[in-house]
Amino acid sequence: MKKTLIIAIVGILTFSCSKKEAEKNTEKTDSTNTVDSINTARTKINDSIKALNSKNRFRDFSGSHQFVYQNDSSPKYSGSINFTKIDGERDNYTLSGNIKSGKNSVTLKGFAQVVSAKHINFTGEITQSIVDNDNGKPYTRKGTKTFMSKDDGKTYRLQDMVNGSGFVDYIDIHF
Repeated sequence: MKKTLIIAIVGILTFSCSKKEAEKNTEKTDSTNTVDSINTARTKINDSIKALNSKNRFRDFSGSHQFVYQNDSSPKYSGSINFTKIDGERDNYTLSGNIKSGKNSVTLKGFAQVVSAKHINFTGEITQSIVDNDNGKPYTRKGTKTFMSKDDGKTYRLQDMVNGSGFVDYIDIHF
């Protein structure tokens, strides 16, 4: 009788231990599924936040626009400038444009950030060669410059207006 009782106890312990191990594996699988579903939900939330953060605060400037140069002693010269929105960034663009008329030229290349409805900060180079200014000697403005609008965003004018000859230039972008 003792032998039968001992065998029965050993058998019960063996079955009870194996069931607990099976339950533990099921719990691990369930927790992995839970973690995966939480990560999926977080990814969706992060993607929606990223999409909102890349949405412009101000209007979209993308595309080609009129680029104009004029000073007090020269006629108005026109060309075009292209704004290309930088993917995933808010109100940031790459710019490139030029004006050519005979021996006169103005080129603009760089990065622009719209900081308000009336202000665009431009970082890059503006190079001009105008025959009326030092016989066409090239003059380059480098660094960060501001374009400002006084007509509700129809025209933005470069605020660094004095050229290398000491005369005032009007460099405008028309939208």
